[in-house]
Amino acid sequence: MRIRNALLAMTSMVALPSLAMASTITGPYVDMAAGYNLVQHQSARVGTGRSIKRDATQDYGKMHSGTGFNGYLSAGYGFGNGLRAEVEGNYNQTHINRLTGTFADGGTRHAHGKSEGYGAFVNVLYDIDLGMFGLNNFPVTPFVGIGAGYMWQNYRKVYNRGTNYPNFNNTTGGLAAQGIVGAAYDIPGVPGLALTTQYRFIGQAGSSGGGSNGRHYLHHDGERGDRVGYGTRYTHQFLFGVRYAFNSAPPAPPAAPHVVVPPPAQAARTYLVFFDWDKSNLTGRAREIVAQAAQASTHVQTTRIEVNGYTDNSAAHPGPRGEKYNMGLSIKRANSVKAELVRLGVPATAIDIHGYGDAKPLVTTAKNTREPQNRRVEIILK
Repeated sequence: MRIRNALLAMTSMVALPSLAMASTITGPYVDMAAGYNLVQHQSARVGTGRSIKRDATQDYGKMHSGTGFNGYLSAGYGFGNGLRAEVEGNYNQTHINRLTGTFADGGTRHAHGKSEGYGAFVNVLYDIDLGMFGLNNFPVTPFVGIGAGYMWQNYRKVYNRGTNYPNFNNTTGGLAAQGIVGAAYDIPGVPGLALTTQYRFIGQAGSSGGGSNGRHYLHHDGERGDRVGYGTRYTHQFLFGVRYAFNSAPPAPPAAPHVVVPPPAQAARTYLVFFDWDKSNLTGRAREIVAQAAQASTHVQTTRIEVNGYTDNSAAHPGPRGEKYNMGLSIKRANSVKAELVRLGVPATAIDIHGYGDAKPLVTTAKNTREPQNRRVEIILK
């Protein structure tokens, strides 16, 4: 029930609206979160000397945990392709409310005490680009990850009242691993800042340590300093936090449309109309340029008007899929210009349109580069 309620709370966070655009991280970042800690029943056994094997002379049972809390602080680096690596330090605390087995005379007894955990992990995470699924404007970046590290667990005054009453006061440590699933929500107007919600499952290897002082078995008085062996510890964590990426700059404003100024002696025969990134609609300035071309077509001897569309070479999906998308976008841009020319009185039969995708750039760039001068339509009067 507690796990289900926590998952429902996290699901409701995923539904929150936002005006921000989802993004992956490039460069250093810091992350912190806190939340609810739920530990599964953990086995324990007590032995004299260094023996902690379960037999008829030793107490054994399970510790049942109640509510708890946890938190972590991490620093990492994003590689710009969705992958991130980070180092994490964490802390958790949980109350022990029941003991079973021979610790409770064969039944179940109310218990007191708590366990505190702290440790360090090295994590590798991957941010999922929802643009791959057609959700380009969705303001959420889901992520998954795994981690490995070491955890210490401090059991403080864990005891009950009965014929056999253990009293655990010790600290043990063991290797640990964790799985991570979550989502980040970019905060509008604050580049690099994001809210996070996540679920983590941690498994900590069993360990043993000294420090049980109490009477351990019905007819056997235990000695202070007996060893306690703890089974594997499984923890569910539900966290809410905040993350900041340092290299996130505000998006550059769209470049103003450019126009080729005609020579004073004669009217221009080529006009360039520029577009915003991933857009095919005409801006106010772009309509002015189309109007100039339409007017010039009535004064310059013209047999045909070519309208050629182009894009830059940026793409959400590099390769054939991105090339196909850019080809379609260049044709849409050419059609937008043709429609405006027709609206201004140019006969549709006099206009030929072509789309060239990201071929024939005005400015040569590296792959996957947003270049304003390459997002254009050329109007050529022939």
